[in-house]
Formats: sequence, C-alpha cells, structure tokens
Amino acid sequence: MRAQGAPIWPGRGTAVRFVLLALTGLCVFGGHAYAQTGMAEPYLFGDWGGMRTRLQDQGVRFDFQYVSDTLWGFKSQQTPFAMWNRFRATVDIDFGALAGLDGWYFHATGLAQGGGNLGLDLGLVTGPSGLVSANTTRLDSWWIEKRWLDDRVAVRVGQFAGQDFYGNAQFGESFIMSPLNYALGNLATTLETFNPFATPAAEIRIAPIDNFYLKSMVMAGDPSPATSNPTGLLPQFRGSPVVVSEIGFTPGRKATSAPVDDVESRKGYSGLYQFGAAYNPGAFTAPLSPTPVSGNYLLYWKASQALWRVDPKDARGLDATFALDWSPPNVNRNFMQLTAGLRFNDPLPLGFHNTMSLGYVRNSLSPDFLPPGMAAWQTEHGFEFNVLLRYGPVAFQPVFQYYTNVGGIGGEAFVAGFRTKIDF
Repeated sequence: MRAQGAPIWPGRGTAVRFVLLALTGLCVFGGHAYAQTGMAEPYLFGDWGGMRTRLQDQGVRFDFQYVSDTLWGFKSQQTPFAMWNRFRATVDIDFGALAGLDGWYFHATGLAQGGGNLGLDLGLVTGPSGLVSANTTRLDSWWIEKRWLDDRVAVRVGQFAGQDFYGNAQFGESFIMSPLNYALGNLATTLETFNPFATPAAEIRIAPIDNFYLKSMVMAGDPSPATSNPTGLLPQFRGSPVVVSEIGFTPGRKATSAPVDDVESRKGYSGLYQFGAAYNPGAFTAPLSPTPVSGNYLLYWKASQALWRVDPKDARGLDATFALDWSPPNVNRNFMQLTAGLRFNDPLPLGFHNTMSLGYVRNSLSPDFLPPGMAAWQTEHGFEFNVLLRYGPVAFQPVFQYYTNVGGIGGEAFVAGFRTKIDF
C-alpha cells in the first residue's frame, strides 16, 4: 500500500512498480558487480519487448550476469581442478529521470556464488581467480548517492565494499588473476572490506578540476562479516572504523565520475594515476610483540596509461597498468605486492571486441612471520597470458598462468583454463 501523502509520479507508475518488485527480489536472491561499474550491451534476452529501453529512459537500469572460471592446476604430482560460478543482479536508479529529483541516485547489487578455491589447493599467495571468495547468496551492496555542481561533489551512504573502489584493478576485465582482475591482494590487512561482504559505509568524492579528484571512505571494519551478517540484509556496525582515502589524476578523461574501463573510454591516450592510503585504529596481532599493536595502515600507488594507438582517436592499441602497495612488515605477513600488465586492444581482425593481455604479480612476505627453523621466505612471482573474446552478450577468455616460489616456499605451479561471461 502506498503511504498516505506519498507523491504519485504521472506516467511513471509502471516503472515504479517494476522497481519495487525487483528490489524485493534482490533482497532475496541477487547478483554482484565486482568492480561496480555496470555491464556492456547487448543482452542475451534482448530488450524485453522494449521494456528495458522504456525503463532506462525513466532512469531505471537492470543488469544480470553469469560469470564462471574453470581452472586446472599443475604442481608436482598434484592436478587439482576448480570451477567457480557466480550469478549477479544489479539495479541502478536515476531519480532525476524517474521522479524529477535531480542529483539523487540509488544502487543495489547481490549475488549467488560458489565453487572451489584453486589457489588454496595449490598453496599460492596470489589468487588465480578474481572471482573466488566464499560460497554465499547475499545482498552485497546498496547505497543512496547525492551529487552537486555537475557531479563535481558526490556523497554516498549505504553498504558497500572498500576494495570495489580503493585499490581496485583498472583493467580488471582483461585479466583473471585476482590482484589484476579485482583488487590488490593484501588490502584486507587493514580489514578494508571486499565484495560480496560489504559493511556499512559512507564516502565523499570531490573533483575540483576536470582531471583531478579526491575521495575518502569510512567503513565498518568487521573482522567476520560473513558470520555477523550472512545475508547482507541486516547491516552490522562491528569492528573499528576503517578509513581509506585516494587522490587521482585522469589525463584524457574527466574526473567527475568514477573511472571505468570499456571500449569507449579507451579511445585516445587516456590515463589514470592514483595514490591511496588505508588506516584502521584497532588492535592487531604482531608475531614479535607480546601485546597487540595499536593501528595498522597500507599505502598504494597505481598507474594505468594508453601507450600507443593505431589511430590516436580510436581504442585499438597498447595499454599498460602498474600498482605497488606497502604495509608495516611487523604486522602484515604479505606486506608488499607489485602488479603490472600490458594489454593489446583488438589485435585480431575478428569483427568483434578482443584483447590479448600479459600480467605479472609479485608478493613479498615478512620475515617476522617466518616459523622457527624454516628457511627464509622466497618472493612469489605470478605470470599470466589470456585472450578475451567478446561477441555480443557472451565473452570467452582462455588463460594460462605460471607461478614460481609457490607460497613463498619454493617450487612451480601452472594454471590453465577459461572464463565465461553472459550478460542477460
């Protein structure tokens, strides 16, 4: 029943009812956006008889996606196999178009996911798949956002994950390994939250000039969100507040909106340069300290840049990405991670979008966490080559990975397989 005195929006009754119905469904069974950046069109189920277009014209957008990683591992005599499946559903609402409330937006996303963890089976520090976390069906993120001054100032309040926006991979679609596909792999040392286990959070973002932005977020640093709020429907303010801040420079693109990575955004010589810091004032266990250490922090530097274009106004050509982070080695076992990648946009004359990508991940482990009598840690190195083929709503991405000094102990491991995506 509509509340007494609630406004009725002429010509928008169908859209409002559809939105309410879908939001109810999302709270029960949803999907998730690992970088929260939306999805590419077209869709397998098309335009729903024109309803999708009508809804988008009224400010309502629905996205549904299935994504799966099928991977085989090879290490000594071990040949483990793991498959990870995820279905996500996302709704974005522009209340300016829907109800005349300019500058107001809503977002919600949830997921159902499950499968095996190949990285755990092989003993790797680097996750072979950016999808893998925990088996769950959960409402991941939701927020209400208000923007002012032509989107130069934005405030967001709700439940969302820090790693979706701070330290996340700029070229994530083009890689499979976790630090290059999702976010730097040791950001959780400060309990910076990750999807799908988002916690209550708030963020402010300011773009004082066209190519420069500042943003800061505070989130509940819940050490066990999967236990305290397994469905995502009952936000819990547990743990110490975690604060993450970032500044960014965006040559070749505007900084008034969150950076995205799609074919359109790759045109020309665009770039993104970022510095961020996370801090948690809570108590942390240090192996060489008899008492807990107060506070923990992490610093990261990231850069992504178009290096060469066949046509300076087009997207075909070579891109590069680089990231480095550091946290105190007396508190954090995996205290430093470096990632780098090269991507060639549309190298094959196939008539549909494709990329070829090379990736590298380096993990450095702290000697403070070395068990007594054990040989010194070795630096784990991971390498990846993959080919992304996107035809309409379907993407297929075969991948090969090679690791040395597995788990910082030694030995080699190989991973081969593929990712499949379908946009419905």
